[in-house]
Amino acid sequence: MRSFLYIMTTLAVIGLAFWAYHENYKTQEAIERTERLQREIGAARSRLSVLKAEWAYLNRPDRLRDLAELNFDRLGLLPLRPAHFGNVDQVSFPVIDPDGLDPITNSVPVSSQGEEP
Repeated sequence: MRSFLYIMTTLAVIGLAFWAYHENYKTQEAIERTERLQREIGAARSRLSVLKAEWAYLNRPDRLRDLAELNFDRLGLLPLRPAHFGNVDQVSFPVIDPDGLDPITNSVPVSSQGEEP
């Protein structure tokens, strides 16, 4: 009986060592994958900051003004004037139904605020 216990203990130790060996390699692989992703994120952030700087450089008001003047005839642009903008009274707001129905969904708005259960 004692030899059976020794054999089972030895097999358990070998099995646990095998399991720990595989878990160690899985952990190292996960760490490497995480480090690779962190490097990719850093590179993407760096590219994004360069793109933002380029976008800001290309959208300088003086550059856009020069381009608009250069292509004025071809684009048919007009200078902005106050008359080009609308007034608030020109905006068509939705009509409120006297029954309280929402004109878009045709339903009654319900609110549970202020009510006690």
